[in-house]
Amino acid sequence: MNPSASKPFGFPKSRRLRKSVEFERVYHGNVYAADDTLVMQGIPAGTDPIRIGISVSKKVGNAVVRNRWKRLIREAFRLLQSKLPIGLDVVVRPRKGAKPSFQEISKSILGLAQRIQRKLKKSRK
Repeated sequence: MNPSASKPFGFPKSRRLRKSVEFERVYHGNVYAADDTLVMQGIPAGTDPIRIGISVSKKVGNAVVRNRWKRLIREAFRLLQSKLPIGLDVVVRPRKGAKPSFQEISKSILGLAQRIQRKLKKSRK
């Protein structure tokens, strides 16, 4: 039985970017989108489900603040992954000066992922 079928809102390791090589590949793609809350960089990943990497700099705040950002981004991604485009690897980081709000992060992730997908489709033509 497929474990992801029994947990449609799970967040398995297969949906995460975990190695520095994977992060570097996304960073070298030079396709990004940003809004007032988040900055997202992405690259095409074939027909695989979307995978996410989270990068929160020490410039954002102390460990409590950074961990809050990471928890909120992970939870928003977990709940939205069925609505997000397929075939992307993305790295998400908070925008400088932004405040962590679950509603803003959720809205931002959805919009930015769609913008990245449109940019990638346009660049392939």
